[in-house]
Amino acid sequence: MRPDGGISPGLVAQQRVRQLEQKLRAKEERIVVLETENALLHLKLAEFRGLIGRDCNEVAQLNFVHDKQQNLCRSMSSVIVQVYGAIQRLKQDLKNLHSFALELSRDFQHQYKNSLYQVLTVVQRIQLQNEAMQTFQTKAFDLAQSLQEVNERYQQEKQKRKILHNSLVELRGNIRVHCRIRPLLPFDTASGHSVSQDRHRKLSEKVAHATDDETVLVKCNRPGHTLINKTFQFDRVYSAAASQDTVFADVAPLLTSLLDGYNVCIMAYGQTGSGKTYTMLGPQSEDDVTLSIEDEPELGIIPRATEEVFRLISEKPPGSHWVEVSVVEVYNNEIFDLLAKDSCGRVFGLKRDVVTTKEGKSDVPLLTYETVENAVEFLQLVDKGLQLRVKHPTLVHAHSSRSHLVVTLTITTKAVSADSFAPLWTDEQSSPRLSKELVGTFPQQMKDDKLIFPSRASSPAQFESTEKLKHIKTKLQLVDLAGSECVGMSGVTGVALRETSFINRSLSALSDVLGAIAEQRSHIPYRNSKLTHLLQDSIGGNAKLLVMLCISPCQKYLAESLQSLGFGTRARQVQRGQVKKRNLPVSSKSK
Repeated sequence: MRPDGGISPGLVAQQRVRQLEQKLRAKEERIVVLETENALLHLKLAEFRGLIGRDCNEVAQLNFVHDKQQNLCRSMSSVIVQVYGAIQRLKQDLKNLHSFALELSRDFQHQYKNSLYQVLTVVQRIQLQNEAMQTFQTKAFDLAQSLQEVNERYQQEKQKRKILHNSLVELRGNIRVHCRIRPLLPFDTASGHSVSQDRHRKLSEKVAHATDDETVLVKCNRPGHTLINKTFQFDRVYSAAASQDTVFADVAPLLTSLLDGYNVCIMAYGQTGSGKTYTMLGPQSEDDVTLSIEDEPELGIIPRATEEVFRLISEKPPGSHWVEVSVVEVYNNEIFDLLAKDSCGRVFGLKRDVVTTKEGKSDVPLLTYETVENAVEFLQLVDKGLQLRVKHPTLVHAHSSRSHLVVTLTITTKAVSADSFAPLWTDEQSSPRLSKELVGTFPQQMKDDKLIFPSRASSPAQFESTEKLKHIKTKLQLVDLAGSECVGMSGVTGVALRETSFINRSLSALSDVLGAIAEQRSHIPYRNSKLTHLLQDSIGGNAKLLVMLCISPCQKYLAESLQSLGFGTRARQVQRGQVKKRNLPVSSKSK
């Protein structure tokens, strides 16, 4: 400081410098702060620039999306316009549907009222009909009961008629004729090369029918002729559906007569392929002709009859009956013994001859008889004979039999006593009503024959002493005739043609014999054929004879079927006189 007490300039300058330095330091600090803030601002600026870049990208994307949405809006606008137009059309359609629904509802209500009225009307009618139906049901029930009663009475009267008819057959000695219509077989419908389909269809039509159990109806529909229905009456008629059991059921009663002392003959007659061998023996084939009891449903009359005979014998006292069997065939008008054996014991057909004995009976000398004790042994012998039977294929039947087969069972009854006739008297006394009816119907014949019960024939020798009745022989002849043939239909030539000629001639001779018996001629031409000569006793009235007619049902064999039915009709009209009982003594032969 200056002595005068004032402030020196240096001090002032120093103070000023210090102030300026302080300001400078303050400015520098401010600069540092500002630089720091500037750096921070640069960082924020860089950050904001990055954000602005991203925002620009987003803005670009948003602009793209916006453009896209604008394009979509423009397209949607066109769609909306179309949808709007469709909505307008739908509204119009809806209005139309609404009006149609209203109209439909009105129509439905109108129809408903009409339908309801009709338903009520129908308900009323148904109620009336139900009342009428109840009345009808009551009447129908009453009629059904009446019909049942009438049917029962009809069956009773039918059974009585059958008994009376059989009695009449016994008294007159008529030939029983049964007719069997076989079913259509494959060879009936087999078409030939020379036949048109229309013609073949007509030939395969079924023209023969069983209208009931006694009547055959044949529709005769021949080209160029008016359709004619012909009917044939027989003792029994079997339809195509009839089984072997049914057929044999009507044959079995004859076998009882066999043990009562009557001869019985059963023969099958008909054209080739009509079912005769099937009816008599059962199913046959070319490779196997063996008969077996195991095939019982298909067995024919011959094996069944044998079983029944042995069953009936089993009911008799042991040792009172024995059975002998012979098997012959008539081939080309010659008789062959099919059980004859050579020196080595082999069976072969040996020619035999038929003669007439002093008593006027037919006999075959040296014929082989084999004793059998049961049906199995019998079938074994018949099988041996069938192996030798002549067969030849034809256009009608592949296994056509070319010979007549005659199987004979000879039953010998020994030690007959007066007690044997007790059942006869019992049967006679058990049917007084039937006896009175028969006496009233045939009084003169009843007096002449002195019959009490017509199903049993009496004989003056019946009451002879038992000393004269040592042995009684009765015969059961079972005949399978060869079939009649039309050469044009069968197509046979050579040896088979010659066989056909002999077959037709022998069957013609059989028809002639029956005609002569029917006309009661003094001479019966039995010897015109070996067949009729062999069967003379059976045909002539010494046996109860049953002819089994076998016919084909189809149009193709109409002529042959009519011929067979005509034969059966003529045979049924033959009256041979009453069949006599076999009760005369016979000498026993060595077996």
